Amino acid sequence: MVECPHLLLENLSTGYAEPRGRRTVSSGLNLGIASGEVVMLMGPNGSGKSTLMHTIAGLLPPLSGKVKILGRSLARLGRRDVARALSLVLTERVDEGNMTVWDVVALGRYPYTNFFGKLQREDEKMVAEAVEQSHLKGMEHRLITELSDGERQRVMVARALAQDTPLILLDEPTAHLDLPSRLDLVLMLRRLAHELGKSMLVSTHELDLALSWGDRLWLMEREGKVVSDIPEALVLGGHVGRVFGTEELSYDVERGEFLVQREDLRPICLVAEGMPSEDHRVYWTMHALSRLGYKRSEDTETGLKLVVTPTDWQIKDGEEVRSYGSLTDLVSALS
Repeated sequence: MVECPHLLLENLSTGYAEPRGRRTVSSGLNLGIASGEVVMLMGPNGSGKSTLMHTIAGLLPPLSGKVKILGRSLARLGRRDVARALSLVLTERVDEGNMTVWDVVALGRYPYTNFFGKLQREDEKMVAEAVEQSHLKGMEHRLITELSDGERQRVMVARALAQDTPLILLDEPTAHLDLPSRLDLVLMLRRLAHELGKSMLVSTHELDLALSWGDRLWLMEREGKVVSDIPEALVLGGHVGRVFGTEELSYDVERGEFLVQREDLRPICLVAEGMPSEDHRVYWTMHALSRLGYKRSEDTETGLKLVVTPTDWQIKDGEEVRSYGSLTDLVSALS
């Protein structure tokens, strides 16, 4: 028996109602997210990522088609049932006043409490588990205002976990974080999804994180269509380069990064001696040379030749040989 996806989009069209009619942002979307899967949602600005997220969250009605969670149409669910089906972590910083970590995480239990919001023993157990799963143990009584951005974002994730929904939507959760905090958060989300069987849809502009840690990528094209596959397949298929590339930028599949397209690149023959040609010294040397406007050439007979050894860098220009003890000195000489 095939397991029902936690999230299923059936011929979904998203957009807005306007005075002169409807403005369609995306159409004909047939996508799904399985249990334990982290899907990264990416696309250029204005491609409709936020509109899609808001439609899945029930904040915008679909123009047509259906959003289903565990086989149930979102449009047929009441507010409490929606809150038990999906949780939402937004980019905007919320003013929690004098609330503690425990207080904020406990807000995730609101779909299960009575009118007065009193937590029962089971609710407190769920809050405690969410705190521990989000690496917040020992911080329960700290004020939210005392936390770093990374810690605060973990609290928001913990609140979503306490809500105990099969689907968690995260709108650019790494937007205000430094590099280590961004990576820590993405790794935590991946671990939680896999261990707890949660389905996560993460909207992000962080291409490197999406390619490295997403189980699947939803790539929104400018025409309102979404291509879905594992990240590596979308790179090899040219989708990443087509969606994000411009007249000035092209995606280098081998290096996994965008490069500025230039017509004035100077050729340089780079050779490794006493080390493998794929050694990290060779890679980062070429990285620096590319920034200076050089391109790698296989021509060993004419032009500049750079020999990279374990101890130095040697430029050979005809009969002349110049040696440099550091990459910094080499770059200075070629600048």
